Amino acid sequence: MYKSYYPKAAEIERDWVVVDAAGENLGRLATKIAALLLGKHKPTFTPGVPMGDNVIVINAKHVTVTGKKMDEKVYYHHSHYPGGLKAVTLRDQLKTHSDRVIHSAVWGMLPHNKMGRALLKRLKVYAGSEHPHGVQVDKE
Repeated sequence: MYKSYYPKAAEIERDWVVVDAAGENLGRLATKIAALLLGKHKPTFTPGVPMGDNVIVINAKHVTVTGKKMDEKVYYHHSHYPGGLKAVTLRDQLKTHSDRVIHSAVWGMLPHNKMGRALLKRLKVYAGSEHPHGVQVDKE
């Protein structure tokens, strides 16, 4: 009988990965980031075990989309007051809060449970090319 390998907490190695979003399509970039956060690129991947890496995304404001998504894709949120529905197009969201665009795209590709919320905390998104995680990235 074969035994399944289940990694222990001390055996899990987490690296810091920097992803440049300049010129990348939003959906394809989000799938790569989600796979890195889940740890699917590692040979010891086990579903249900958070073994992924910490991901830093730079140049989020330079992400691209195809078709008419720039004007037709809309992000909604509600203030929980009557008439409090707010709508922002992708073009406006990229101008003001470009980190939220990648954040929400990656969240849509992660499990919507406690593990997915924990994985999303390991994602750091920055609009420009500067990030404050130089010490962690330079360790390798």
